[in-house]
Amino acid sequence: MRVLITGGAGFIGSHLSRKLIEMGNEVICIDNLLTGNLSNIEDLMKRKEFLFIKHDITKPIFIEGEIHQVFHLASPASPKDYAQYPIQTLKAGAYGTHNALGIALHKKAKFLLASTSEVYGDPLEHPQKETYWGNVNPVGPRGVYDEAKRFAEALTMAYNKIHKLDVKIARIFNTYGPFMRLDDGRVIPNFINQALNDEPLTVFGNGEHTRSFCYIDDMIEGLIKLMESDFNGPMNLGSPEEWKIKEVAKLFMEISGKKLEIKYLPLPEDDPHRRQPDISLAKNVLNWEPKIRLREGLKRTWEHFLKKL
Repeated sequence: MRVLITGGAGFIGSHLSRKLIEMGNEVICIDNLLTGNLSNIEDLMKRKEFLFIKHDITKPIFIEGEIHQVFHLASPASPKDYAQYPIQTLKAGAYGTHNALGIALHKKAKFLLASTSEVYGDPLEHPQKETYWGNVNPVGPRGVYDEAKRFAEALTMAYNKIHKLDVKIARIFNTYGPFMRLDDGRVIPNFINQALNDEPLTVFGNGEHTRSFCYIDDMIEGLIKLMESDFNGPMNLGSPEEWKIKEVAKLFMEISGKKLEIKYLPLPEDDPHRRQPDISLAKNVLNWEPKIRLREGLKRTWEHFLKKL
């Protein structure tokens, strides 16, 4: 197949590009490199099955030839990024999604939106099911990303209803692994960056708030299975293992062999206190659930950055 990936030079996009090519597909990668990086796809640039186009998907684009699948991943995705690029984040969710859907409709391609667990905000339901509507502050510091993705979901479902476009929505929970940006501000990249520089590990709040961490290989398998399924609509993809952040810090020190101080900082405004997906739908429809536990995934990720740096 010929597959278009917007945001293909980003963390998840580069892994997805690599896997789809391994499976025998051609990949067209579109990225404006706002938060993506060419170093993520350096090995792919030499492959005849891979085409990179530097372009901002919020602006119209014409792609020649057939396209069978469109993965729309383009967007700043970390709190640090969307604090720096709030308008670009909203445009990626609105204009970017509109243009990506337009390409899929024109080419009669399947469409997958990379949405996020952030649509649930600071959830009042735990764990979060796809039927939960969320607890989002639209004008808070995280609102630009939350609302961009919520709008993108609504637009995607409107194309399904009005144009009968075959669409899928992946609500992605925290994902980690090689090719993360170490300066993106999220928990695991922060810990790796701080450990490499022998700095204290920063934990926000009292460390009791929780996250669920999915290793990148598992996430890529879930995205591909969802795209290939007949399911239309939102589906949680993530690890159902819930970890307190202070426990993750201790586990990371054990794996890295670094004895570091834990530095506690004030919890950012609107930071979710608990985050854990209910993945019953993915299990039932896709026969998918993560296989790589946090200890193993952290070990692989730490070793990748030690080797790289």
